[in-house]
Amino acid sequence: MSSDDPPLVRLVASDVLHTLAVLFLVGAILFTVTGVWPPMVAVESASMEPHLERGDLVVVTDEGRFTGSAADTHGVVTVNASDGYGRIGADGDVVVYAPPSRDGSPIIHRAVFSVDAGENWYAEANESYVRGADSCAELLNCPAPHAGYITRGDNNDYYDQATGIASPVRPEWVEAKAQFHVPYLGTLRLELQERL
Repeated sequence: MSSDDPPLVRLVASDVLHTLAVLFLVGAILFTVTGVWPPMVAVESASMEPHLERGDLVVVTDEGRFTGSAADTHGVVTVNASDGYGRIGADGDVVVYAPPSRDGSPIIHRAVFSVDAGENWYAEANESYVRGADSCAELLNCPAPHAGYITRGDNNDYYDQATGIASPVRPEWVEAKAQFHVPYLGTLRLELQERL
């Protein structure tokens, strides 16, 4: 800018630069603390009610950060191993995961227990969540096609793996873990997403 520029132009330019600098600084701090980008996600469905509702904004971190003592080697604490540790209103970690075959937004559900490749996980499962199966032979993804987590939305009647939403969630599919949420703050993002 030259000294001939009107004072109002310089003032506006200065305000824009300061705003951009503050936004960059906030983004850098959030990334440093959480280890993931974006550090927040909006809940898109009722699958995690009553602990998370559609439109809630969830602050997430890398799965290896802020772990409980029962965390596995990937930093995830499952419900069955939680020993009292929990996030988002119940035992265990809530993970954000995206199977490679999925189109659209990642899934945010609770990690219930882990399985090894080839494991008959029917015996470890809560029979209320296996969709009427009476044995491993009648249960989708059983025996487990690969190692991973058995997951379920807190408000869902069945495990994700029993309904075919996903096979056992491989640790590399986990993009983040939920730490806490702010009710309704993600509603604006969801509304904008639906309009675009």
